[in-house]
Amino acid sequence: MKKRLVVSTGAGMSAESGISTFRDAGGLWENYPVMEVASADGFRRNPALIHRFYNERRAELVSVEPNAGHRGLVELEKYFDVHIITQNVDDLHERAGSSSVLHLHGELMKVRAMDNESLLYTLDKDHLETTPDTLIDGHHVRPHIVFFQEAVPNFEPAVDLVQSADIMVIIGTSLAVYPAAALLNYARRGIPVYYIDPRPASVPASVHVIAQGAGEGVATLTRELLNNI
Repeated sequence: MKKRLVVSTGAGMSAESGISTFRDAGGLWENYPVMEVASADGFRRNPALIHRFYNERRAELVSVEPNAGHRGLVELEKYFDVHIITQNVDDLHERAGSSSVLHLHGELMKVRAMDNESLLYTLDKDHLETTPDTLIDGHHVRPHIVFFQEAVPNFEPAVDLVQSADIMVIIGTSLAVYPAAALLNYARRGIPVYYIDPRPASVPASVHVIAQGAGEGVATLTRELLNNI
């Protein structure tokens, strides 16, 4: 039976694909007031701005491709039972071919009905834009994004995955965004934990730090894991 490898990914996972990060220097939060474009209050105040903001993000997303880090995680499925928990709203893990991806903060290429949160619609590259007036099957829609001030509905399933892990890997995150940053605390005592980031945050001494970007770091991780099989 394959060991279960649970991978938690943040913005640094997709940075090498050219996706703008939010918090780094030059990131999106320097260009947009975060609470105007990514909060529940902001959406109530100015839904047109938020629709426009996520239209821009989708246009950026369809112009980029998965990077070596994404592809490397797919390769690990040959040897491990790989499950990905991502803070990212892009679809690069899926496009690379990962078979199990749980999105904590929503999905950029999806919208949902304003009057029924269970109704999700996937957009395509020829129909990327929405407005407050957009109707799909008779429903007004909003970005399928977890805004600030909203609950994170997939956090409990993410905790369950982490608790089931034989190996945990964290990639490309500052470990500053909660509740996602708390997932590390749910790993079973004694399992190997790896942290890949070119500017790693402070972590317990038991965590194996790989101070590299996603592509190079996943390659390093793969060598280490396969040497220990």
